[in-house]
Amino acid sequence: MKRTRLLALLIWLGLLLSLTLTTSAHGYIVRSIPQDRATFERPPTRLQYWFSEALEPEFSSLNLRDETGAIIATGQVDPDDSTLLALQIQSGTIGDGSYIVELRPAFASDGHVVVESRVFFVGDAAADLQGAAASDRPIPSEIIWKALLDAAMFLLFGAFALYAYVLVPAWGSKEFRFGNLPPRVMSRLNGVVVAGYVLAIIASILALIQQTTVFFNVDAVSAISDGLWQVVRIGSRFGDVWTARLFFLAVSGGLLILSRVYRDTAPSLTRAIWVGNTYMVALMIGAQAINSHAAGSLILPWLGIAMHWLHTVAVAFWIGGILALVAVLPAALAPYNAEQRQAALIPVMRRFSRAVMGAVAIVIATGIYNSSNWFLSGDTVTSTYGVALFIKLLMVALLLFVGLLHHIALRPHLLGRFAFLRQPVQWAGHFMGSMRIEALVVLIAITTAAGLSATPTPQPEYLQQQAETPRGTQQVDDLTVSVMVAPGGPGVNTYDIVLEQDDQPVNNAKIDMVTSSPSRDIRSEVHEADPLDAGLYVMANDIIDQPGIWWSVLDIRLEDGSAHRAAFEWAISADAAVIQSKPPTPLTIAAIVMVVAAIAYVLIPPLTDYAQRNLDFSPQNVLIAVGTVAITVAALVLGVIFIAQQQEQLAERRNPPPEYVNTVLPDADSLARGQVVYESGCRPWVSATDFPSLLRQVNALRDDELYNVTLNGWRNVPACDADLTAEQRWDAINYLRTLQPRR
Repeated sequence: MKRTRLLALLIWLGLLLSLTLTTSAHGYIVRSIPQDRATFERPPTRLQYWFSEALEPEFSSLNLRDETGAIIATGQVDPDDSTLLALQIQSGTIGDGSYIVELRPAFASDGHVVVESRVFFVGDAAADLQGAAASDRPIPSEIIWKALLDAAMFLLFGAFALYAYVLVPAWGSKEFRFGNLPPRVMSRLNGVVVAGYVLAIIASILALIQQTTVFFNVDAVSAISDGLWQVVRIGSRFGDVWTARLFFLAVSGGLLILSRVYRDTAPSLTRAIWVGNTYMVALMIGAQAINSHAAGSLILPWLGIAMHWLHTVAVAFWIGGILALVAVLPAALAPYNAEQRQAALIPVMRRFSRAVMGAVAIVIATGIYNSSNWFLSGDTVTSTYGVALFIKLLMVALLLFVGLLHHIALRPHLLGRFAFLRQPVQWAGHFMGSMRIEALVVLIAITTAAGLSATPTPQPEYLQQQAETPRGTQQVDDLTVSVMVAPGGPGVNTYDIVLEQDDQPVNNAKIDMVTSSPSRDIRSEVHEADPLDAGLYVMANDIIDQPGIWWSVLDIRLEDGSAHRAAFEWAISADAAVIQSKPPTPLTIAAIVMVVAAIAYVLIPPLTDYAQRNLDFSPQNVLIAVGTVAITVAALVLGVIFIAQQQEQLAERRNPPPEYVNTVLPDADSLARGQVVYESGCRPWVSATDFPSLLRQVNALRDDELYNVTLNGWRNVPACDADLTAEQRWDAINYLRTLQPRR
């Protein structure tokens, strides 16, 4: 008995964990430049804030304010990166002082708008300014429309699925031409479905109004009277989903009306339309997953969308089925006495119970998968989100308990294992009273789930400590060169280059930059920086593709014709990159296996019945089928392994590890030393007839190839002096690269 209770408790905790950690998180900042409360010696040239999800460009904003709160400059969503809010600060706009960055991102996935602020300081400013964190409180009006919409969609799906897979198989008869069910049952089902449509439309209208008030920061009256709701409906992803949902609701409702119109002339059409509407509502529920946070998952987003859809459809069948049953059963059982009611209830409840077991299995597996993607840090437990989660947990616990009582009541042989539940099972065995309680708990659970989805989760702990942005300043002759690499990790980076001469910005300069990895001996092509503001030049590329030491070499030509060389060494860290993806965790992989097992649990029984009726399971056929599957799987696995090996070999042939690694940064000092070495230790090069050909190919050759030239020569170009040190040879190579004719 003790073992049975312990096992039941463990299963219960697993169910609660999977069912309550599935609400997706809101978006948050994954990388910020500058970090909150950063201090600069000189004013920054750019503010950049990357978010975990795409933003709505029309409704997202960034304001830079001074200490008094006056707006100095305004930023926007980057046109090339919908997850980035950025602001270019023009030269001379700000000086020493304290500044507030006001962020108002509107997330495209679900329309949530977050308002928070951060501060930074320039010079010796020490004002007592503090940023304001984003509110972790849900919006009541959002909870209302989400609860109504979930209830409506669940009720619709539950009613259609209950008709197709429970009521018709249990009670269906061809003597009832309209829907194969008694008229009183079909009438009540139609009433339930109409209520679902009306509720869905009301919830959708409330959703559009509430979203408009959030996007424009106005009240509901202004949102309606000024026609702002039309802007949201037409110009946002939220509006696109809203319009699509109403369209499919109209199509589904139109089909239902069609079945009513032709119920006398084409009664068979009714069943086909009701079954078809089951799949249409499932698609409506699933379509919302495309614009949910699952699409912004860092781990296999396409799989996250599929899991979100499976989870929501399974919950809709379970929850919506309960609501529909409670609404239909009183009318269906009205003509019967108590004994007849119980006899009629048993086949329906058994069939529904079996289907719900499959749905709960899918809910558990997909819930664990979703939790592995979003429940990322322990501080969630003590947050406002954690409190909302706990309230929902209580409701789900009660719901599962009532469902367990029904399951045991339908299978009396299980009562021996759960003797301590004898009295609650007897109460639940009457079904109608307990199902009304269950329906009430369902409504409360839907409301708490809506509150949970409207509550922001805390930023994951691993994002709260961010790496420093690579930046550096050099004095080259009378020229001050400052460079910042943002975000400063592997991936696409923006280079902000500031030129100053005697503390004045330098304009009309031409800056060519080459980025290289000395350890891998790879070099980028020459990229020219674009002038953006007084003394500010920018460029962007994706050359930096992994952590390690990287060099940025700048050749600067001023308007007076003078040339300058600046070179910077960066220690690139993976922590500085904007996180765009994460590898699957062991929990994620285990959850995928569980989902496959849950789907198999649902599909194997009907497929087995079909196979037994229609397939030949003779030994030779089974052997051929198993052999074919095994050979196919083996061929696919071997093919994947072969392709991966070929790709690795191709990459190594294109860029093999260098035999000699350049250890000398090609700055102005290296070029000066290299010129001396070139003119003294490599003097014979100039007279070699193949030397001009070598110069033309310099930038096509790797550093270790040029090093080999200094050792062994190239064609009729002789080797340099044998007594040169390695550093001298690298200085000569760095200088040699400057001699290649510019195209």
